[in-house]
Amino acid sequence: MTHGHLWDRLAEAKSRLEPVQPRYRVIYENPDDLDAPACIMSPAPEWLAAAMAGNILPPVDTYLRDRDVVDGEPKEHPYAQPIGPLSEEEAMEYLVLKDCPRSVTEYTGNRTILKIVPVEMIPTDRTHRNAWRLAQ
Repeated sequence: MTHGHLWDRLAEAKSRLEPVQPRYRVIYENPDDLDAPACIMSPAPEWLAAAMAGNILPPVDTYLRDRDVVDGEPKEHPYAQPIGPLSEEEAMEYLVLKDCPRSVTEYTGNRTILKIVPVEMIPTDRTHRNAWRLAQ
């Protein structure tokens, strides 16, 4: 595979890789809005397959540097040299760094605001979803 644009690499991977259903979810609270419910994040099965196959995703630090690039200016991550394969656990950590708000990843308080949990730990009944909080 060539190391062209990220979208091309992802499209090529989607056409040849079987999707991988994630066994984990990321649950986090926004420390800037204590009244907001906990957020649940799950990778797309196609993205997880690409992460676990390797030679598709750029290093996560390129996304972090691109957060500070002014809109309209070229970003680094689409053209960065791809990294090798990740385990599912490493892919979840990558996702946290890439997609969680900075207020979550840079939180220095003493309460738990982020957890990576097995999918079975998340209730299937979402009736009281807006009241969910992370237990300590």
